[in-house]
Amino acid sequence: MLLTFPRGTLARSRASGGLSRFFPTTSLGIYLMAMAALTILPFLGFVVFLLVQLENGERATLRRETAQDAQVIGRSVERRLQEMATTLRLLSTSPELKSGDLVAFQDRTASSLRASSLYLLLVDRQGEQLMNTRVPPGKPLQRMSNVPALQSALSSGQIEVSDIFFGATSQRWVFNVTTPLTRDQSPNAAAMILAQDAGDLSSMTATDALPPGWSAAIIDANGDVVVSSGPDNQPSGTPFPKEMVDVMTGGNDSAVVPESDPQTLVGYYRIPGWSWRTVTWGPISSAQETLMSTWRRLFFGSSILLVLSLLVAWAVAQQLRRSVRQITAMAEQIGEGEIVSPVVTKITEANQVAIALSNASFDRRQAEDRVHLVLNELVHRTTNILTLVQSMMRQISRKSSNMEEFQAAIGGRLSGLARSIEALAREQWVGIPLSQLVNLQLSTVAGSCDRVTLVGRDFTLNTQAVQNLGLVFYELGTNSVKYGALSTPSGRILVKWHIAEGDLGPMLEICWAESGGPPVEEPHRRGFGTTIIERHAASAFGGKVELHYRRDGMTWILKAPFRAFEIENDQSGH
Repeated sequence: MLLTFPRGTLARSRASGGLSRFFPTTSLGIYLMAMAALTILPFLGFVVFLLVQLENGERATLRRETAQDAQVIGRSVERRLQEMATTLRLLSTSPELKSGDLVAFQDRTASSLRASSLYLLLVDRQGEQLMNTRVPPGKPLQRMSNVPALQSALSSGQIEVSDIFFGATSQRWVFNVTTPLTRDQSPNAAAMILAQDAGDLSSMTATDALPPGWSAAIIDANGDVVVSSGPDNQPSGTPFPKEMVDVMTGGNDSAVVPESDPQTLVGYYRIPGWSWRTVTWGPISSAQETLMSTWRRLFFGSSILLVLSLLVAWAVAQQLRRSVRQITAMAEQIGEGEIVSPVVTKITEANQVAIALSNASFDRRQAEDRVHLVLNELVHRTTNILTLVQSMMRQISRKSSNMEEFQAAIGGRLSGLARSIEALAREQWVGIPLSQLVNLQLSTVAGSCDRVTLVGRDFTLNTQAVQNLGLVFYELGTNSVKYGALSTPSGRILVKWHIAEGDLGPMLEICWAESGGPPVEEPHRRGFGTTIIERHAASAFGGKVELHYRRDGMTWILKAPFRAFEIENDQSGH
């Protein structure tokens, strides 16, 4: 008994098992768009993860650098206060002071302090001024403005710095550094004071080294501003914002102000031995503007890339749908026993399928094997080239400080690599002669090879050697055009090579020698080009490189096993 099934029943039954139950029945366009999205989104997710990690690392670095900035300012203030303390110690040993001749003492100190912005006061225990270099001798003096600071220094017996206050004599915001005096040092005065205008410390709070939009300040023990600079400049004598003072715990650290909007980072430093503190602060967003800009570019670029990928996937799906429908109609005719001619579509593979349906199964199998071989070869070649390009881009990105420098560095090297690949393609990927490779790369960077002399028995390089050695000759040629022999009309280059027996078999020695160029000096900074001609050349061929910066011209020598260059050592699959 012959059993028959409706058309399509067998196909549906086979498709119902396995993983297919998790996939809905939908159009080819939906699947292609989903595949494009699933290809891009994980990559973007990984990039976002890396950026989040980078942001966390940069924030930790920013906090550390903010505390260090406050410490740098604090060290400058500390040196100033120590200098004032040293001046007081020296003046306290003056014989005029010990004898009580205050007029002579004022004349002497006024002349020595005239070049500075410091003023000297002598006061008794009640704060009555006995001498003030701001006031001419003999003029009546009033009581000092900051008596509590005097009493604190007399009580401790140490040199102390006062809080900021408004001076009655100077009519400015000033501060004092006070040292107690003994009877042996002065029979009349109880303390000697160096006074200075607070504004004279403004240079110490310069914000040039801080991120844009950040400020710096010096605050006294009472939490008042001595002097500050930056966009959030606080006038001298005003209380420093309490929400920032509250987070300044410990001696030297940084903290985020939780109530601020935008988020503010505060770095602070307590000056050892003194009652003052230095502070740097500003919005975190301004310090991380570069990272935020990267986030924005990533977001917009990812959105555009995703939309374009979906559009391309949809357009490809439409073309595939038309071709599939044509082939389906052809297959149905063949299934009904009709003799049909192959249909012509816009897709080469679809045409091959159509031809295979019209021909015998042997011809169809042969065509499929041919396509498989081509695809495998393409994948292999592409993987090798992309690995080399990826390594090149990674090395250049470490040496580049911005995108323009990165693009300029990578563009020429990719052009040189492309010339090597084009030459290999013309030779069916079996390799090219060494002399041809040298001329090819030098013509790329110099335009001609008229001033290049080649000496050596020519031989054919394998594909890996062509790509790696091509990069090296490109870098050598570029360096010569910029700084070496090819930068002057009289310069010349000699490229010679020979094969000699070594302990581990035949060894190839290649020498690049320049002459007639400008005087050579060894570079102070080693860029990516130097990495290519030294480390990459040695690593790629398992040999060693010598680089000599002689006065009359640079010399580069590569010594490596000859098997690294031979055709039979080619790992390309030929």
